[in-house]
Amino acid sequence: MMGSTGQRRGGGGAVSTRGGVHSHARQDGFLEKVRDFRVEFGPSRKDILAFTNQLAVMIRAGISLQESLESIGEQTENRKFRVVILDLKSRIEGGESFSQALAEHPRVFVNLYVNMIAAAEISGSLSDMLQKLADYLDQEAATRSQVTGAMVYPAIIAAMAIFVTVFLLCFVLPRFTAIFAGKEHLLPTPTKILLKTSFVVRTYWYCIIPVIGMEIWGFIYYINTTGGRLWFDKVKLQFPLVKSLCRSLYISRGLHTMSVLLKAGVPILNTLSITAQITGNEHYKNMWLGVHEEVRQGKKIHQSLRQYKLMPSNVLQMIRSGEDSGSMGEVLSDISGFYARELTTVIKTVTSMIEPIMIVVMGVLVGFIAMSVILPIFKMSSLVTGH
Repeated sequence: MMGSTGQRRGGGGAVSTRGGVHSHARQDGFLEKVRDFRVEFGPSRKDILAFTNQLAVMIRAGISLQESLESIGEQTENRKFRVVILDLKSRIEGGESFSQALAEHPRVFVNLYVNMIAAAEISGSLSDMLQKLADYLDQEAATRSQVTGAMVYPAIIAAMAIFVTVFLLCFVLPRFTAIFAGKEHLLPTPTKILLKTSFVVRTYWYCIIPVIGMEIWGFIYYINTTGGRLWFDKVKLQFPLVKSLCRSLYISRGLHTMSVLLKAGVPILNTLSITAQITGNEHYKNMWLGVHEEVRQGKKIHQSLRQYKLMPSNVLQMIRSGEDSGSMGEVLSDISGFYARELTTVIKTVTSMIEPIMIVVMGVLVGFIAMSVILPIFKMSSLVTGH
C-alpha cells in the first residue's frame, strides 16, 4: 500500500513536472513569436533594385539562375519578398521560364521588367539586361526622389502656417476677448471676423475635424476614380507653377522607357503599351495608347503623336529622324536624357519660386491676425486719451 501510494505520488509529481515543462515551453514559444513579430509591407522599389543588382552580378559570375535566386532569397530581410523570390526559384525548377515566373507576381514586377527579361531570354543576354534594368530603376528612383524632395519644403511651410494659425485662433485670441467685451461696436470688420472664427473653431472643433477629414478622404477618393484622375492630371498640366515640371517628368519618363525597351529588343507595339502604363498621367497614357493603336494600323509614331499636342514640335522632329534612320532607341535615349537634365533645372526653378511665395503667404496670414488684434487696441487707447 505504502509503495503504491509512493508510486502514485511520484507519478503525480512527474506529471506536474511535465506540465511545468510544457507550460514553460509554451511561454518561450509565445515570447519568441512576440520577439519575431513585425509588420512588413511588400517589397519596395529599393528592394527590387537591390535584387536586380545582385542577380546581375551573380549571373555574370557564372552562377546558375536557380542558385542565385536561392542565395538572394535566403539573404533578403523582407519576408514577403523572400517568399516571392523562392517562388520564382521553384517555378523555374518546375519548367517555367524566368519571365513567366516573374509575370506571376505583377504587383512586384511590372510589365516593363517582365518584357525586358523575356527579350533577354530570346537574345541570351540575361546579365546585361539585368544591369540595364538596374540602371533604369536607379534613374527612376533618382527622378522620383528629386520630385518628392522639391515638395518637402513647401509642405513643411504649409503645415507650419496651419499650425500657427490654429494656435493663434485657439490660444492667443481668446485672451483678448475679455478686453473687447462690450466694445464690439468699436471693432473693425477684420477683428470681428477673426473673433467669430476663433469662437467657431474653439466651440465646434469636434465637428470641424471630422468634416475636414471627410473632405480630404472625398478628394482622395475622387482623384482615384476615372473622371477624377483625368481632371487632376489635367490640372497638373495647366497649373502655372508645376506644369513645366510635370511635362518634363512625363516626357522624360515615357521616352526613357521606350528607349530602354527598344534597345532591349522588345517589339514596338509592346513598347508603346508598356510606356502607356508607366507615364503616371492619364492624358499621356491615353496618348500612348492611341499611338499604339495607330502604329498597329501602319502609321508612323511621329504622325500619331502630332495630333495630341502633348509633345513639343522639336521632339516630334527628332522622333521622325529616328524613325527614318532606324535608330529610334538612340534618339529616344538622347531626348530623354535632355529632358531629365531639364527636369533637374525645372525642379530647382520651381522650388526657388515656391519658397518665397509660401513665406509671403505665411507672413500675410500671421500679419493679418496680428493687425486684427493690434488695430482695435490702438483705436480704444486713442478714444481713452482723447487723441
